[in-house]
Parts: sequence; structure tokens; C-alpha cells
Amino acid sequence: MNIDFGGSTALVTGAARGIGRGIVEAFASRGAHVFATDVIDVVPAHGAQAERPGSVTIRSMDVTDRQGVADVVREAEARTGRIDVLVHVAGGVRGQAHRPIETVRDEEWDAISDVNVKGAFIAARAVVPGMKAAGRGRIVVIASRAGLGVSLTGIQAYATAKAAQLGLVRQLGQELGPFGITVNAVAPGFLRTSPDYERQWQSYGPAGQKAMIERIAMRRLGEPSDIAHAVLFLASGYASWITGQVLPVTGNPIA
Repeated sequence: MNIDFGGSTALVTGAARGIGRGIVEAFASRGAHVFATDVIDVVPAHGAQAERPGSVTIRSMDVTDRQGVADVVREAEARTGRIDVLVHVAGGVRGQAHRPIETVRDEEWDAISDVNVKGAFIAARAVVPGMKAAGRGRIVVIASRAGLGVSLTGIQAYATAKAAQLGLVRQLGQELGPFGITVNAVAPGFLRTSPDYERQWQSYGPAGQKAMIERIAMRRLGEPSDIAHAVLFLASGYASWITGQVLPVTGNPIA
């Protein structure tokens, strides 16, 4: 299977590190022009130009800022003609840890819900007009295994937001199918891809870490490339009749 994105433009949110960084490099290495966006400094992640047929344009963007997202989309469309692929990676637990529900503040809930769910909505809304005009497009949301069950983080807002993302994906898949636009989600298992998740990993201790890995059929944690490869497939022509679906990438036969 040869997946090539030469001449295509991809917009990736949450692109500074981990899964987002891996997705940016995967698209660029296959010829895409990638707009890599994040609220944190993206330059250390993508400043060094590796040998790749595509290119990376770095922009600061907050996915909860409607105007900021619209500005980046407008620039990308002006420079390249259209956005072919949107990958919404921005999200996570926003530095939070589990607390009993009666101690969770409104602003803590909102911080997680806004970037994961509202951010996905704002980004999708911004790219859809151009995709409709082109008669094709791909939207991929990075959800989580937590959206299919119970979150290992124990964070109520995170589990809820990831489940909500799947609802958004299904609804948009139904709405946008007539326009040639597919909308799908990838649900990763646990990856050590951010300071938040590294703290979670370290909290398990050697015995807990060993037990976690032994519960994974493939007997290893995932890497950003594992998620990026799933995204490449869903964004490619090979997945042109797949929409509104969630692909668990967990190293297990069940999510």
C-alpha cells in the first residue's frame, strides 16, 4: 500500500509534540504541505528540516479561539488552494489529575472540555466550507480509548470529552458524507507523549508499569508513529468509504 499526499494540504492541531508531531512528520514525509499548529512553541519540534518531499509551516493557534482558527485556515487556503485534511490532536488533560467530583471546579471541567470538544468543532467548522467547495475532504479526530470505556486518568471531564468527540465524529460523518467529506476518529491507548502522561506513567511505579504492559496483547506501549499510520490510512483514498467510525489503536484486540 503506497499512501502519498503529494500536492495535498493538511492542517494539524496540537502539533508541537508527541502524537501531533508524529502526524505532522508522517504527512510531510509523504509529500503534504502541513500547517502545524499549537498553543505552545512548535519550533523545537519541527525546526530542523529533515529530508522530506513535503513541507511544514508552523503557526501558533488556540483551537478554542474561533477567529484565530479562521485566520490560519484562511492563510492555508490562500497559499495552497485548499485544506484537504484536518487532524485535530489538541486536547489532553490540561495538567490535571483525578480528584473527587465534589472538588472539581467549573473552570477545570471547562478547560478540558473546551480544547477537546469545542476545539474539534471550531476546527471542523472552519475547514468544511473549503472542503465542500472542493467536493472532498478528510477530517480525523484523535480521541482516546477513554472515550470507549473508563479513563485510566480518572478525570471525569476527560472521559466525557473523549466520548463526546466520538458523538461529534458520527454526526459530522452523516452530515458531510454527501459532500465527499469523511470524518473519523482514532482512539489511541496509553502513550508516554506528554508531561501529563509521563507523570501518570511514573505514578504506577515499576510493578504497575510492568502490569500495564502485560495487559497489552502486543506487550509494548504505543508510539506516535502507530497513531500517525492509522491517521494516514483514514486520510487516504483507501478509506474513501469509511466515515463516522472510530479506529482503536491500542495494541489489543479490544479497546
